[in-house]
Amino acid sequence: MTESKRIPTRTISRRTLFGGTAGVAALAALGATATPAAAQANAGAAMPFKTLGAETGALGGGASVTRFTVGTAVPTAASLELEASGYAYVRLAATGQSVTLRNTTGVRANALVVRAALPDAPGGGGVTATLALYVDGVFRQHVTLSSAQTYLYRGSTANPKDPTGGQAHRFYNDFPFFVTGAAIAPGSTVMLRKDAANTAAWYAIDCVDFENVGPARTRPANSVSVLDYGADPNFGADSTAAIQNAVDAARGTGRPVWIPEGKYLTHATTGTQLDFTGVTVTGAGMWRTILYRRVPLPSNSTYRSRYIVGSGTSISHLQIDSNALYRGNNRAGGADYSLEAWGAGGWAIDSVWTRHCDANWLSGSNGTVRNCRSSDSYGDGFNVNNSNAPNPDKLGRDILVQNNYQRGAGDDGFAVYSDAGTAGASAQIERVRVLNNTSVAPYWANGLRIAGGRDIEFRNNLVDSVSSNSAIDIGVYGDTGFPLESATVTGNVFIGGGGWNSTRHGVRITSPNANSLFPNAYTRVTFSNNTVRGSLRAGIFVDLTRNDVTASGNTVDGPANQGVYIRTSVTGTGDFNDNTVRNLRAGQAAFQNDSPTTFPVTGSGNSWQ
Repeated sequence: MTESKRIPTRTISRRTLFGGTAGVAALAALGATATPAAAQANAGAAMPFKTLGAETGALGGGASVTRFTVGTAVPTAASLELEASGYAYVRLAATGQSVTLRNTTGVRANALVVRAALPDAPGGGGVTATLALYVDGVFRQHVTLSSAQTYLYRGSTANPKDPTGGQAHRFYNDFPFFVTGAAIAPGSTVMLRKDAANTAAWYAIDCVDFENVGPARTRPANSVSVLDYGADPNFGADSTAAIQNAVDAARGTGRPVWIPEGKYLTHATTGTQLDFTGVTVTGAGMWRTILYRRVPLPSNSTYRSRYIVGSGTSISHLQIDSNALYRGNNRAGGADYSLEAWGAGGWAIDSVWTRHCDANWLSGSNGTVRNCRSSDSYGDGFNVNNSNAPNPDKLGRDILVQNNYQRGAGDDGFAVYSDAGTAGASAQIERVRVLNNTSVAPYWANGLRIAGGRDIEFRNNLVDSVSSNSAIDIGVYGDTGFPLESATVTGNVFIGGGGWNSTRHGVRITSPNANSLFPNAYTRVTFSNNTVRGSLRAGIFVDLTRNDVTASGNTVDGPANQGVYIRTSVTGTGDFNDNTVRNLRAGQAAFQNDSPTTFPVTGSGNSWQ
């Protein structure tokens, strides 16, 4: 696949929030001003696509934009605009309504990803409908969209897909497809229009990714092909056993396993799952080789569909998708982990796209995750953990998560999660690096989360448009979480955050009031040279008890409420130096410490001093 220069997620139109005329205009809509491009040039992942926000396009036929504006009251429930990237979308609700985007990305796009929402069926279960795609005013194809894997209802009486008594969220889905005919040249226009044949009551268009997908990768020398063991690349017969047999044959020989271009069904319900341990497995590209799980619906809830990445495993250049409807492998139709990695001997995941699964669950030691994507997950995008178990193969140590992208996560976009377990027997996570990743529009939880650990580093990541919680939450995991002994959070960009789930803020730093295993557990973090922009409430929020915070060189730009807010009853210490709060709204404080005796703050050079 063609790789592009490193760019922030929102490099084009509203996604250009790092300078330029479009970026300044977009920030004005959010109630903030642009940060110089050089200040955060390295934030975010370099992906082979570029994104245009639908609301920056030309509207036709009476189409409209719905937008949430920072500084207005945050809703108490999820909404289409809060779950949209950039907190804005285009609504197409009548025949002839359209949105047109000019391809200013510089990409000659032979593939697009449309992020969109449709209404649910009255009793749940979703609807499927097409939408017309025109290039330079000429019809190209109908794009099939569906809400079958969206719409979850919190508190529903039967299951998460049942609207009875529930509160709706999880509205959007990514729809990737190849463009029929010639690639979309730079400067050409792409129009999405609701024609008479497009039968959904309405379409909410969030954004469009433009990508040039290269040809299928070629077979590695001396590789074992899954086709030789009977795998079906045409999505007919189940290929679970064939793929596993190829892996087993290659194990211990040093030969890689090759999964050619195609779509492979893996829905055997024997209670086993594909185990790639000790083998190098490669596909033809994340658009070209698809492993698709048809998890049992609506019965057989004991089935596991995760894929195992154990010691000595390398897996790359493929996509994993699923028909799962919600989270939880222990219930019918629930999503299992995408990839579950463990082992003390190291493992590597590169250029894998996971869709409609639970988290990429990453434990073990000496592991790397690079250049991957996660779309529409029912759990975290990427979660580094110790598996809540005292297991030397699941320590969660010396793991690197670098240059990955998630959009639409059903929990934290990227998380480090150190749980001692109820008996306190698990090991503390150590030496985890989360570098240059992009987290966009999770519909539940946080953009980034650090929950315990020792020597944890989050550097140069980009978070954009968190719907329910904070852009980043830094602290301890609940009642049995290990202390956060040391963490460095630096060079990141946090846009938005502080959504509808209770009272949230842009950045939250906290320790729980009670921890049965570690009653004196502290959160100790160095928070430096970050940009916190357009928070839906306070920019930086220090919460609850036992926090040691060193904050320097940060910029809080255009928060809805306070720039830095330390609530009542917080304990610990703060050392704040050379931080800047700007573009405050009338009546808001740049710095507010409501715990001056229990959380004394020292320092100098801050804009409020």
